[in-house]
Amino acid sequence: MPQLAFANSFWESYDALQKPVKAGVRKAMAKFERLSIAELHADKGLHLESVDKARDPRMRTIRVNDFWRGVVLAPDDGSDVFLLINVVPHDDAYTWAAKRLYTVNTATRALEVRNVVAIEQLTPALEKAAADAPALLFAGHSDTVLRELGVDAQVLRAVRTIVDKPQLEAFGTLLPEDQFEVLQYLAEDFTPEDVYRDVVAARRPADAAPEATEDLAAAIANTRSRITLVSGPAELAEVLEKPFAAWRVFLHPSQRRVAHRMSYNGPVQVTGGPGTGKTVVALHRVRHLLSRSPDSRVMLTTFTNALAEALRENLALLLDGDEQQLARVEVTTVNAYAHRIVTETGGRAPSPIGDRDERQTWQRLCRRLDLPWTDRFLAQEYRHVVLAQDIRTPEEYLRATRRGRGTALGPLKRDRVWRAMEAFTAELTAQGVHTHLQVCAEAARLLGDRGPDPLRYDHVVVDEAQDLHPAQWRVLRAAVAPGPDDLFITGDPHQRIYDSRVSLGSLGIPVTGRAFRLRINYRSTEEILAWSTGILTPVTVEDLGGDGDDNLSGYRSLLHGRRPHTGGHSSAQAEVAALVERVKEWTAQGIRPGEIAVCARFNLTLDKVRDRLTAAGIPVVRVKDGPGPEAEGVRLATMHAMKGLEFRCVAVLGVTEGAMPFAREITPLEVDRLQHESDTLRERCLLFVACTRAREVLHVSWSGRPSPFLPVSAG
Repeated sequence: MPQLAFANSFWESYDALQKPVKAGVRKAMAKFERLSIAELHADKGLHLESVDKARDPRMRTIRVNDFWRGVVLAPDDGSDVFLLINVVPHDDAYTWAAKRLYTVNTATRALEVRNVVAIEQLTPALEKAAADAPALLFAGHSDTVLRELGVDAQVLRAVRTIVDKPQLEAFGTLLPEDQFEVLQYLAEDFTPEDVYRDVVAARRPADAAPEATEDLAAAIANTRSRITLVSGPAELAEVLEKPFAAWRVFLHPSQRRVAHRMSYNGPVQVTGGPGTGKTVVALHRVRHLLSRSPDSRVMLTTFTNALAEALRENLALLLDGDEQQLARVEVTTVNAYAHRIVTETGGRAPSPIGDRDERQTWQRLCRRLDLPWTDRFLAQEYRHVVLAQDIRTPEEYLRATRRGRGTALGPLKRDRVWRAMEAFTAELTAQGVHTHLQVCAEAARLLGDRGPDPLRYDHVVVDEAQDLHPAQWRVLRAAVAPGPDDLFITGDPHQRIYDSRVSLGSLGIPVTGRAFRLRINYRSTEEILAWSTGILTPVTVEDLGGDGDDNLSGYRSLLHGRRPHTGGHSSAQAEVAALVERVKEWTAQGIRPGEIAVCARFNLTLDKVRDRLTAAGIPVVRVKDGPGPEAEGVRLATMHAMKGLEFRCVAVLGVTEGAMPFAREITPLEVDRLQHESDTLRERCLLFVACTRAREVLHVSWSGRPSPFLPVSAG
């Protein structure tokens, strides 16, 4: 009986199919499990047929329905393994299959595919252009070296025309997978010896034959990173029912050299726009640190509980469930860690105060003390100056540099403000509550006062670092002794949505000479990326460490798809009604509700969406309720709750001039110009974060007047 194997390209195409087409695929696949090879060829419903003028004579197509065909690589060497490659529309199937050639890599022994026709057509023209180029990307590597790394004759000829990295990336969809990865590593200045160790030796199975052969079954068995071999009907049914959501463990060489570097002599900073793989790099760094020493303890930390839970799940996948390694990693938020420090070291358990209660406390103080400042101004002064600089006395506050504050305060005014802050802390103490940042400040002091402590770690890895406050950074600085590989930090200042101003150097976290930037987006299409980037184009963003400005120059995606859909409506009711129809279209195309997210600035908008989707028979769940990946339902979330998430389809509702920016979140210009600008930027970043959660489809809508943050092309 024949065996079935599935290439990653098949799962990618299968996951995007509509439900009836998926049913047809499952029906066709079932025949491979119950029919002999002779019966497969004779089955009129399957219609297993050769591809005319195919460059690979093993190419076959099978019938899924009248409009869809599966592309299959059939054995011609006496073996019984069929490789399912793709599912594409009828006419495209033959064209696609005719151009592809599968070969065995001489170095890794893996099966890989190339667009042989495109390479043949492009190479002569590129050779002419390369003759006049001042330099070629791989001129420093001999043909012998490249062949030893698995680069074959056709690819080698094309390689000798490549002038720079962008041209190499443009070749990415045409070249064989392992050969392309070898070239990427070399382009990032890895030595051939490093490339052989990290790519060739790592890819080639220990039990691979001494010499490369064209045996299809053996090559499939040697390609475990890209091909899944199914052992029987039960396993086939299981894999076809599961959505394609493979954890991405592949690292681009530019990411790998950051994550897998043996050691750094101090803190490391990794930045990059949404979807550039910062979290993947952070997780791989944790795995690398664990592998270096059997006794090292690592803290992996982030900003929110939801993000920490996601890190915990993905780390378990990356470590393949290794309980011994997982036990050496604490995955937590900075606030939760600080709370534990104060509880276990200080002997008391502080109760956190909510944002609303904190705001009301400031409001009462303003009235009682007859202060000329708003409650918002005082809260920000306390957060951005006193807590940020760990100021403990009125004398320190009098001397403090009020960085980022646009309202001048002379000595008399500062004295009055300080007395208001003392009254604020006294009232919280009387109530037995603290703000999260007060707890962090106390935790940092406790860790700093006690020397070596079991609550400290050998390494600290920080994800989504852009929203951490200086008080939280002091906790992290105290959690690990300064030295090699102490702090590994990833973040994106363009996704800063909580207005935290930080100078890492002043906090004892110098990253000069150890700062890296990622620029390739692996999540969203270029169309979504370009549109979303337009939200931030008019403004300047301070870099992660507070030492200058950051930008999205060179930030790009290698994926392409539909342009974002934007549109206004006559009323909020009409907008929600249109959204329901849009979600129906997506689910009719076979997209699972759990792969769809609807987000808005306000929960009130989400309540209306929930009611209308439920009435239409579409299941919904709230992201704030922490649904697991198995929970079925369209995800509903506020824009703030979308951080760190991603979905195939995202709808962003209520993007009006009254919601983005939301006036209550913006300091009036006449009160503090600098804070007004900072607040407005934070609102822009919030919309940017929401839109860049979309992988394939982005829908942005409003009723009435649209937000001024939307790119000019919107509508």
